[in-house]
Amino acid sequence: MFVYLTDVWKHSKMPANSNSINRYLCLVSVLFCLNSQLTAQIPQLEESQRQWLGERIFQNECNAHFDCLTSWNEGEEFPSLGIGHFIWFQANQEQPFTETFPALLASYKNLGYSLPTWLTDLSDPDSPWTSREQFLQEINSDKMVELRTFLANTKSVQVDFISQRLYDSLSVILAHSSGNSTAALEETFLQIAHSHPPYGLYALIDYVHFKGTGTNSAERYKNSGWGLLQVLQEMSNRPTTLWSFVQAAETVLERRVENAPLVRNEQRWLLGWKNRLQTYLPTLATLPINN
Repeated sequence: MFVYLTDVWKHSKMPANSNSINRYLCLVSVLFCLNSQLTAQIPQLEESQRQWLGERIFQNECNAHFDCLTSWNEGEEFPSLGIGHFIWFQANQEQPFTETFPALLASYKNLGYSLPTWLTDLSDPDSPWTSREQFLQEINSDKMVELRTFLANTKSVQVDFISQRLYDSLSVILAHSSGNSTAALEETFLQIAHSHPPYGLYALIDYVHFKGTGTNSAERYKNSGWGLLQVLQEMSNRPTTLWSFVQAAETVLERRVENAPLVRNEQRWLLGWKNRLQTYLPTLATLPINN
């Protein structure tokens, strides 16, 4: 049903002589085993919960604006598409980010969806826009409106795709841990994922979109990261609850601000980050309990 790690690699556009291939091959056997085990443990959400999850992600990434489903942010070198802002690169474009839109399209095809005709007519999986200016000139074109409509009407597919990407990222996180911490991280992750459906899964999905997995060694201030890996590690001496996850995430982000270069003035963003974390908590729940 989903596009797995090997499919994501197949639909990426990494040059054949890239050093990334060597890193990939070193991890693939471990990741495949971990991914196979974890896939069976994905929370089974009801359709209404999946729809809610999609709307929450759409709200966080796009402020629930229809036009935002096809975006190219100022200062970026690629478009961001769909409720999860899946990015799409041009041919031979190298970026320190993970391209996801081609793999999402592959997932649609695997599920039997009919893509907009202009997408299926493309001769390769590369983005057809060569600049932000060209993209914005075509923002109200028939093909762009058709793409936004298609993405708006298929949020549940994107939710499932994002969910699977989250579990694939856990495999990478576990591959970066060692000893007893591996089992503890996996247990914490899965308990949060199953906590107060669909809030727990939403919290994990959104945080990975929000601040990453924490496995990229380049994403560090004073050798300290701020992704999901660091949040799970911060929970090692806390109860395994959704409330503890939010508190641990706040601690990790506060540490990021403290470690950030003064010139970045990241303190200005901290309140907004914490407000976003609060959306992970069930509105009807009153007391932190283990779930």
